[in-house]
Amino acid sequence: MSNRSFLYFLSQWRVLSCVSVMSLLTLWSTAQVKMLKIDPKATDSRLTVAHGPHIALYDRTAADKGRLILMMEGTGGSAMSMQPVDSVFATLGFHVVSLDYPNDVISTVCAHSKDSACSDHFREEIVTGRPVSGLVDVDSVNCIISRFTDLLRDLQHTDPAGNWGRFLRHGKPRWDRIVVAGHSQGSGHAAYLGKLFRVDRVLIFSGPQDYLADLQMPSPWLSMKSATPRNRYFAFLHINDPFNAHYQIANCDVLMGLNKGDTVMVSPGEHITGHPQIMVNSIATNAPHSSTIMPEFKSIWAYMLGKQ
Repeated sequence: MSNRSFLYFLSQWRVLSCVSVMSLLTLWSTAQVKMLKIDPKATDSRLTVAHGPHIALYDRTAADKGRLILMMEGTGGSAMSMQPVDSVFATLGFHVVSLDYPNDVISTVCAHSKDSACSDHFREEIVTGRPVSGLVDVDSVNCIISRFTDLLRDLQHTDPAGNWGRFLRHGKPRWDRIVVAGHSQGSGHAAYLGKLFRVDRVLIFSGPQDYLADLQMPSPWLSMKSATPRNRYFAFLHINDPFNAHYQIANCDVLMGLNKGDTVMVSPGEHITGHPQIMVNSIATNAPHSSTIMPEFKSIWAYMLGKQ
């Protein structure tokens, strides 16, 4: 082996070793996380089960931030698929829930629609249950807001040690103490909730996919008045996302009121300075769409949550 080859091998080994150590540290730090699985029907017998249980997590050894993260997974995903991400959030001192909700219709279903309100109606029906979209069938009982409210009420009674009641006010979510987050399809639902309610923060991972390609424009809902200040929206993307990072950035620019292409490139373990709202990574991976929810990016998540 030549000196150059050996040095290259050594540099790659160091990178892999760092990633492995980070993964082991993440596994060790999440060992204290308590996780609850909740059957949606236990919170309301009228609910349908989309893919499995809701999950709720918190770390009893972490400094409690007094904030709850509502995490929503992508198309066809189960709440359980978010457990690795949710566990890291819990170690940072947040209570976390991932919601089982109707998500089998992909959010790019409106990409080639000639109806500019297509995505608006898609989001509105899934989030609020109002019967406005012909693409999905979600009633007021099974919508995200209702399912989330039922879950919080159930946790308040079944897990008093978790102190879930502080995230409710008069039986409804106390949005000012709630961070809404989502991956892929879920990222758009999180952003839509941020429009409707003044939440603590909005975290967007690999999305939203609401660009109307045939009309060459972001969906109108992205520019509608927001109850949440626009500087409290944060997005994390991959430059080679198969759902088109340029479309995602265009959507986020409108959502956040930013200049076109206002992004910053980031790497695992990086400490972010300033107040960038759109972070983009370019790590080599066979799954760029899922890269944003890899534990190696814990420091980026911490920044998005205001912990750096």
